[in-house]
Amino acid sequence: MPIRLTGERWQRVTSRHPEMASEREKVLETVAAPDIIQVGDFGELLAVRRWPSTALTSKYLVVAYRENDATDGFIMAAYLTRRPSKARAASWTK
Repeated sequence: MPIRLTGERWQRVTSRHPEMASEREKVLETVAAPDIIQVGDFGELLAVRRWPSTALTSKYLVVAYRENDATDGFIMAAYLTRRPSKARAASWTK
């Protein structure tokens, strides 16, 4: 299923997390090929992938996205973290 990343949403991601400015391709790759997918607090999905090299050293990239239907979805947020949340349920693991 295609997951969109609009220009408006990318601006919001980078304004909240300036370190993400050089990570656009990694965001798209994380959604396309995550290590794990977790369920967010409001029905969104969280694609998580470990990257050995990012703007902040080795980190996990978390991309929050929502699926509208079987043919469309969109990215809501993206950020780097030291580790994925252990409190969230995994709906899929690689």
